[in-house]
Amino acid sequence: MKDYIEERVMELAQYILSNESTVRKAAKKYNISKSTVHKDITERLEDLNPSLAAQVHIVLDKNKAERHIRGGLATKEKYLKISENRRNC
Repeated sequence: MKDYIEERVMELAQYILSNESTVRKAAKKYNISKSTVHKDITERLEDLNPSLAAQVHIVLDKNKAERHIRGGLATKEKYLKISENRRNC
């Protein structure tokens, strides 16, 4: 594995752990695709540092378990904005 990839993998792992970040947020922060973040975290990190990979997986599993809640809140906010805009017109 090339050095810059190893550096990126370790940076992503640290970012996800320190911010309890989602794959989507990490991808946006580092301006790379979600697929790249996922591959880095699930495959490459496991080879580089298995104990760090286990810690990151705990955060990602937690995020996965909570995503239906975040999605519901986003939808609620969307419809609140729409109804607020209608009242202001």
